[in-house]
Amino acid sequence: MIVNKDTKIFDILMENRETAPFFLEMGMHCLGCPSARNETLGQACAVHGVNPEELAERINAFLNKRA
Repeated sequence: MIVNKDTKIFDILMENRETAPFFLEMGMHCLGCPSARNETLGQACAVHGVNPEELAERINAFLNKRA
């Protein structure tokens, strides 16, 4: 999986649940609610004031280490 700003948070979490701390660190504490899980990474980052490209890069680096 390659994460970008259009990737749904649910899909990222289903790929590897250990990615949850990346979202918690940016203040997204409602990972279990249906609307949050259907948001894209870009939408969540916009709400929480986070750069989506930087976060996608960090998540991709994490996922690549786990592969």
